[in-house]
Amino acid sequence: MPAVPNGIRASSLGARWTKSRRSNAEGNCVEVASLADGSIAVRNSRHPDGPALVYTPTEMAAFLAGAKDGDFDHLV
Repeated sequence: MPAVPNGIRASSLGARWTKSRRSNAEGNCVEVASLADGSIAVRNSRHPDGPALVYTPTEMAAFLAGAKDGDFDHLV
């Protein structure tokens, strides 16, 4: 379990947020950040003060593998 709780205000993390190169100018972006405890935070770029979801590296690796394999293509 990550030491940082889910739903924490993203701007309070003091993290360096990164967007995908595929992000567009319309602000439809998801940003990610590595946290000091090794966990990975995710936030909506349109709401930088909003909540962050926090995942372990293993959870994020499983999600990314599924995304690369097309497991979520039916959602878009």
